[in-house]
Amino acid sequence: MGATVGCVRLPDGLVAVVKRDCPTCVLVEPVLRALGAAVWCQDDAAWFDGDDTNLELSYRLGIETVPTLLRVRAGVETARVVGWSREQWEQLTGVSGLGPALPDHRPGCGSLSVDPFRIDGLEARYGVSGLSSRRVELADAEDEHEALFDRGWTDGLPVVPPTPERVLRMLRGTTRDPREVVAVVPPDLVECTVEKVAVNAVMAGCLPEYLPVVLAALEAATSEEFALHGLLATTHFAGPVVIVNGPVAARIGMNSGVNALGQGNRANATIGRALQLVVRNVGGGRPGEVDRAAMGNPGKYTFCFAEREEDSPFPPLAADRGVAGDAVTVVAGSGVQPVVDQLSRDPESLARTLAACLRVNAHPKLPVAWDALLVVSPEHGRVFREAGWDRGRLLAELERLLLLPAAELVRGAGGMAEGVPDSMAGRELPKFRPGGLLVAHAGGPAGLFSAIVGGWVGGETGSVPVTREVRT
Repeated sequence: MGATVGCVRLPDGLVAVVKRDCPTCVLVEPVLRALGAAVWCQDDAAWFDGDDTNLELSYRLGIETVPTLLRVRAGVETARVVGWSREQWEQLTGVSGLGPALPDHRPGCGSLSVDPFRIDGLEARYGVSGLSSRRVELADAEDEHEALFDRGWTDGLPVVPPTPERVLRMLRGTTRDPREVVAVVPPDLVECTVEKVAVNAVMAGCLPEYLPVVLAALEAATSEEFALHGLLATTHFAGPVVIVNGPVAARIGMNSGVNALGQGNRANATIGRALQLVVRNVGGGRPGEVDRAAMGNPGKYTFCFAEREEDSPFPPLAADRGVAGDAVTVVAGSGVQPVVDQLSRDPESLARTLAACLRVNAHPKLPVAWDALLVVSPEHGRVFREAGWDRGRLLAELERLLLLPAAELVRGAGGMAEGVPDSMAGRELPKFRPGGLLVAHAGGPAGLFSAIVGGWVGGETGSVPVTREVRT
């Protein structure tokens, strides 16, 4: 009788795990030999008969310290002693007078199977859950970065090779089951598991603590109302923009301040990139195929930022949308349009500036259809805060200012063929549909500049912003 542990057959009786580099293991060698124990060594295959230099046995047995002495009966471990203790070894073995020349007690050493530099590799090879993703073997002479380019798995920039060890480290960022299906990803409508998201998060350069935000962003972007398939298939510029609210943003080091919409912050850059890589690698949304954008925009690499909540005139965007705390809001965005107003010191004047700039979204003569995101900077936000204007007050004022006479919008007006049909003449038309304009707060503390992120067709015929909780 005995037990099979991985590829190793353990006999019934006394079993020990040691390493030659451990002074306590060397100390108890005569005792182990006198007991006739079956001994596996972690670092010297020739020291005892048992070779555990691949550490499979140690990993599967959960050995944390050597020497470890076990008793196995009928294939089941019934007792275990860690380190050397004459009293405990005598109790486990039933043999008295062990090691009379040895000290009564000596602590052991750390097992190689819990070495931080080895544990990820061991988990990848021998872990109980394992990884279900298909593994791709590269030839010895093949450059791994070029291989990922060649297979079409990148967004045009180098990615981090998603080794099993890296993917397992990424999965430690969430308690969700790696096999849980997070979303069905357009355009190919492929089921995407937590593990698949982790693979792409590794490729994007994420840290494990970013993974819950990536998962929430994917859940939002693949919701029916966001219409990701349509966003891919359109010839318009837009792609997903991720706005993060709640303590999680500070906890993972996201940028909501200086250059918040730009480069330089790892969390901002890689969370948005991970979402885009999932769409590409899982859903099949590749440029020139289903992704038919005539021009696109740089935000289709990544567009993700945290809302600046600490001095905002507005409640957190997600909270205003019904999800308090850690949350993401995903909107369709097509690039950044600067808004410059360095002179307005009252909210009415500044609102008029914002309205004038918002009117040109998509085209000054196109109302209703196109959504937008207005990102108010701290210096502009201060004007609204000091006047007591919250988000609702600002949106109400913008709605009033952006109620446009159709006579200015009809085709041919202003010498421009673009516009609404003549049948709409005599009416006033809103620039944005109800809920089609979102307002967030972000940016550095200096600079009387805000930003408009142009959107895509909104509502039933297009995309609707979606907010989801981040499950940390």
